[in-house]
Amino acid sequence: MTMRPLLATGLCAFLIDQISKYLVIHWLNLSQVRAIDILPPLLNFRYGENKGINFGLFNDGSDLMRWVLIGFSLIVVIAVFIWISRTQSSRLMQISAGLLIGGALGNVADRIIYGYVVDFINMSCCGINNPFVFNIADIFIFVGALSLILLDPKAGDKKGS
Repeated sequence: MTMRPLLATGLCAFLIDQISKYLVIHWLNLSQVRAIDILPPLLNFRYGENKGINFGLFNDGSDLMRWVLIGFSLIVVIAVFIWISRTQSSRLMQISAGLLIGGALGNVADRIIYGYVVDFINMSCCGINNPFVFNIADIFIFVGALSLILLDPKAGDKKGS
């Protein structure tokens, strides 16, 4: 079976993530201005340096934790790649895996280059002020993982049992 959809999607997700971070951080100078309102309060850019995982968990700032998170991310990437390559996965499953892998590698690149993951997207609504920021890689990881869960044919077999 060809892995072309996974590889192409993974590469595109990685490049979109890294280009978006470069443009927002360097071209729009978000690292200096710290905040840009795009469509307030729905969409704003807020500069963030995440040394932990989601919502800053495990954010002790140590170099050891940085490398542990890089290692963990790479293990997940390898495991997903092996899993998809060994199963008769659909094109949609490969695309989903590519999104997850490309997003994870985008955040790994940040940790290697900067020592932290660059976050910049902030969304709030309906009088609720969301203090958290995320990036496009996080969106790819979330959509890819959720799609893999929903598209996994074995998950449907377990529901019927």
